[in-house]
Parts: sequence; C-alpha cells; structure tokens
Amino acid sequence: MKGRTQRYYDANPDANRRRLKQQDRYQRTKKGAKLRHDAYKASLKIGKKGDGKDVSHTSKGVILASPKANRAKKGIHA
Repeated sequence: MKGRTQRYYDANPDANRRRLKQQDRYQRTKKGAKLRHDAYKASLKIGKKGDGKDVSHTSKGVILASPKANRAKKGIHA
C-alpha cells in the first residue's frame, strides 16, 4: 500500500520531477555524499546483504531494523 506522499507524487508528475531533481542535487553535495558513504560503510560493517532489513542510525548506534520500524517516526528512534 502506498503512503500519502507517494500517492501525491503519483498524481502530480511535475512535482515528482522537481523532487527527484532536488534529491539529485542534494546527493551531489558534500553533506549528501558523506551521509551516503557513511551509510554504505555501516551496512558493510554490520554485514547487511539481501536480508530485507534496513541499516538504522539510532542514538544507540547502528542497528538492523525492519523497513517499517526504520521509517517510523517513533519506535526504534525514540
């Protein structure tokens, strides 16, 4: 089931193109590249590979979590 945001972008392709363009620009910045690199290093360190889990960056460190828990506003991040 798609979330509210994804349904919005499906119904508004122009807005989706703007969002993807902005994300592309952000990923090219030093901050975006560092976040992406750190996430990749963490996934290698924790041994994640094709297990259906996400690497979650919490206040307690890096852990494996289900995609649902990792994207929740509360739960493992609280």
